[in-house]
Amino acid sequence: MLAYNDIKPGVAVLVDGEPYVCTWNNIMQKQQRRPVNQTKLRHIIKGTVTEYSFQQSDKLTEAEIESRPAVFIYERNGEWFFHDAKDKSTRFSVTEEQMGGNGKFLKGNTEVETLWFDERLFRVKLPVKVELKVTEAPPDVRGNTAQGGSKIVELETGATLDVPMFVKLGDVVRINTETGEYVERV
Repeated sequence: MLAYNDIKPGVAVLVDGEPYVCTWNNIMQKQQRRPVNQTKLRHIIKGTVTEYSFQQSDKLTEAEIESRPAVFIYERNGEWFFHDAKDKSTRFSVTEEQMGGNGKFLKGNTEVETLWFDERLFRVKLPVKVELKVTEAPPDVRGNTAQGGSKIVELETGATLDVPMFVKLGDVVRINTETGEYVERV
């Protein structure tokens, strides 16, 4: 059982029998009143976000979330295919809605972590940083470089990325998958 002040970002709870994960919280206490934990909860399966305030007397049950390693195989028509890391014959697919915008940074044989609730897949967690090769890069153009200058390149997965001017065709760049931004040249 969780107390009202245990609900923090990343904690999964059951509210009215439905699984939610906390994305934001603020414990507020007004003068002469009991403290309240104001939260924003995202439904694990549906993806909808609701605001909920937990009182001091509330007791909640933590949602049982299972983490399983998996390996990315390929993507076709907005559907990503994976297999279990231990058993290659156990395959499953993920829709574009479940994958989110980070699917563009996946290349074949990338290990990922899948999160399951009640034997239902609800999220695929990519490694925080991935390394991808630049397949198309425009030439360097001198211009306004007071802010450092940047250009847009295409990566081996088909994704486009804003990088500094010194990145050339064939370079390997490291990308932060959480922000979708260039980190460094490898």
